[in-house]
Amino acid sequence: MKLLLWAVVSMAAAAPLFVGLGSVPFDDPGEGMHAEIARELSPVTGPFDLRLNGVRYVDKPPLLYWLIALAFTVFGRTEAAARAVSAAAAVAAVAATAWLGARLLGWRDGIMAGLVLLTSIWFFVYTRYVRPETLFVAALAWGFALALAGLEGGRRPWVVGGLAAFGAAGLAKDPLGAVAPIVALAAGMTLARRLRPLSRWLPPAGILAWVVLAFGWYVIVEARTHGFIWYTLVDTHVLNVLGQRHFPDEDVGLGLFEFLSVAALGAAPWTVAALAAVLDLVRRRAWRSPAELPWVVLATWAVAVLAASAASRFRLPHYGLPAYPALGLLAVRAWRQERSGQALAFLFAGVFALFAVGCWVEIHRGGRDFIDRVIGLTDIYTRKEDLAREVSPLPPWESFRPLVTRTAAVFSAAALALLAAAVRGARRAALVLSLAAMAAILPAAARGLALTSAERAVRGLALTIPQRLEPGDRLLHEGPIENSGALEFYSGVRPVIVDGTRSVLGFGATFPDGGEMFWDTARLRREWTGRRRLFLVTTRRGDHSVVAALPPARVRLILETGGRRLYTNEP
Repeated sequence: MKLLLWAVVSMAAAAPLFVGLGSVPFDDPGEGMHAEIARELSPVTGPFDLRLNGVRYVDKPPLLYWLIALAFTVFGRTEAAARAVSAAAAVAAVAATAWLGARLLGWRDGIMAGLVLLTSIWFFVYTRYVRPETLFVAALAWGFALALAGLEGGRRPWVVGGLAAFGAAGLAKDPLGAVAPIVALAAGMTLARRLRPLSRWLPPAGILAWVVLAFGWYVIVEARTHGFIWYTLVDTHVLNVLGQRHFPDEDVGLGLFEFLSVAALGAAPWTVAALAAVLDLVRRRAWRSPAELPWVVLATWAVAVLAASAASRFRLPHYGLPAYPALGLLAVRAWRQERSGQALAFLFAGVFALFAVGCWVEIHRGGRDFIDRVIGLTDIYTRKEDLAREVSPLPPWESFRPLVTRTAAVFSAAALALLAAAVRGARRAALVLSLAAMAAILPAAARGLALTSAERAVRGLALTIPQRLEPGDRLLHEGPIENSGALEFYSGVRPVIVDGTRSVLGFGATFPDGGEMFWDTARLRREWTGRRRLFLVTTRRGDHSVVAALPPARVRLILETGGRRLYTNEP
């Protein structure tokens, strides 16, 4: 019966994740690039030959693209099919968190932990977005769930499954994602003085599965693309942290305070309870008790993820996401303790009141700082485009105002209800009220994401291109192709990239099979004044675009939409 309840709740969590996934086009930059890579996967070249715009792409492992390609085969090449992979991964992450919570805290609190993860706004936003982060979090969540439950119950097959899941995390996102959880597990085992025998928590079958899944792809791709391992491990990680990359892209990192704010507020108010649980573990020196091993490991992992990201010289907003399942479990643990639970009810009432005041003040100010404070801080593409002096179209404040008003009303009501529950000492009711309040604002978060995606999508422009091009014409794109990643997806026309090697394709551009896809500005000027008709898509503002250096008599603006301009060299 308990297992059935867990399954029902896990599936119910899918409802807010899958609704409306295909209602808006791919966000660009952001989603379109990943959908296009999956579309370009070919049975002829094989599953290990990832390409974007026909150029070798090696920035991310292939698991996301394999799954999207499978979804395209089954459901068709649609936005909903691509986003369904992230949504399904989110359901898996929620299910893993609930399952581990049930084993550690009981079924009721386990389900609460899964719902805490679901209602963490930053996690929820990524569940509706085509990126590898949610898939990565799901693999990590199941890795810790199986490994910790297996160690506690003496079930070696579960530990093997946990190590395999950690390997899958490496195949989803990053080799560090496969290594870091093993290190966190080792740290917890060391603190608990249970490191030996190693075979207990590192069984040979699990190590084999971990190595094959996490690193097999790297060996295969290195054999096909010489220099790939150096690019991935040294340039992308070591040199990136030092600010000395040979193949830099245009991502713009966050400051320390900015990153910590995004990480904490993205899981608010649950971060308050999780912090209370970590402090309680430290105060009691919980690592001395064998029964506390799972909690020591979870706390170690959550703190390590946030601390390592904060210590790095390069931080992106989503770097804190891998800690969220552990934070959800720690938060519910804090709530279930009578003493801390009642204090949390008062604290949560204050947090919700503070959020409500912030929303009402922003409404009163006419949304003057909303774009900068919310979207400008959390959206890496807006930051990147502003620094590159490119157009970054965003919806006007009037579009967001009803969503902020609704959120303010929810937070206000929640603050009052939580205060009443805290006064009565009803901590269980206070936890349920907090979950209900956060669940109530999920539709507003989904709508805000949809508004942003629709505003800067390339689809509107791309769909007009096949109607304009004639045989012999050529389509060009100025700047990194990821800025309009779905251009070929929607238009069916592959563009030449002008001045776009500072991108995720910088390494791929060094190979002979990708060189012809890139033009420098000098070649563009020569070709632009020739007889062939060219069409140029650009996201760059007038004076910072190559268009400013072209003969004015040979430049005609055809279309401007989605933050992009389409020019032709027809007089």
